[in-house]
Amino acid sequence: MNKEVIATGRTIEAAVNNGANELGVPVGNVEYEVLEQPKKGFLGFGEVDAKVRVYCIERADLTALNLVNTLLSNLGLEDAQAELCADNISNGDRMINITGESAGILIGHHGETLEALQYLCNLAANRKCDADGTEHIKMTLDIENYRERREATLRRLARGVAQKVVKYRKNITLEPMSPYERRIIHSELQNFKGVTTNSIGSDNNRRVVVIYENRRNNNQRRNNAPKAEAVQATEE
Repeated sequence: MNKEVIATGRTIEAAVNNGANELGVPVGNVEYEVLEQPKKGFLGFGEVDAKVRVYCIERADLTALNLVNTLLSNLGLEDAQAELCADNISNGDRMINITGESAGILIGHHGETLEALQYLCNLAANRKCDADGTEHIKMTLDIENYRERREATLRRLARGVAQKVVKYRKNITLEPMSPYERRIIHSELQNFKGVTTNSIGSDNNRRVVVIYENRRNNNQRRNNAPKAEAVQATEE
């Protein structure tokens, strides 16, 4: 469903800006139709403002973006700003990136708060999709490139734990992680010689176990090896 307003201004550009402000969306996200061209008067008389019909199509990603910016404003994070990334991630999925020093408080412990906000973004974006039957999109939320930094940390952690598993021939259980983070661990270790990975647990307590592969597959070594112990591995 389209939102539209009739706006005026001394120029067409000014009228469009006024319309976008009234709609509460960035000017780059609106289209317009000129209803009346501006006319210059003579000595201040007979001047006519431009009149335009300004409208925007309710897009799922913009709905999510408006939610995030409203939240930032309500929390008083004045230097924080959310923007849609210029390019799709893949298959039409979109990413919102939040910048600003104060936005760091929205990351939470190992990204827990960020994940919760991302969940809300997807609810907001796809509520309209549920209503009109259009295809769902996946919204990814990032703050100051946190996800890239966290991924690098998890990959280092995965390699370090795998080395310990091979050295001590003991399985190691990592701390609970989100599905996104578990996929990173699995991906990093899929070609690591001597170990394999598996996920255990349920819901928010689901964890990755790094398993000593040789011990699991070699019956003789399994019988002679020390008893396996599961230990907790956390990010430093």
